[in-house]
Amino acid sequence: MARLRESLARLEAIAPLLPAALRSSVQAGPVEPDAWTLLADNPACATKLRQMIPQLEAELVSRGWPRLDVRVRVRRG
Repeated sequence: MARLRESLARLEAIAPLLPAALRSSVQAGPVEPDAWTLLADNPACATKLRQMIPQLEAELVSRGWPRLDVRVRVRRG
């Protein structure tokens, strides 16, 4: 349950950086010891998120989150 809360809090922290049209297409995925996963609704959304990874990681670190790699996966229906 703690990992789920952390994942949702991380998504909330980066949400302002996401383009408005993209926000509803992104969900928080699992937090693992070395990475946090974002789930994208489609490949185009995933591509845009992957381009933003450096910015998203920097934002999380600046807000005091421990450094974890951000991974992007396309959500399966």
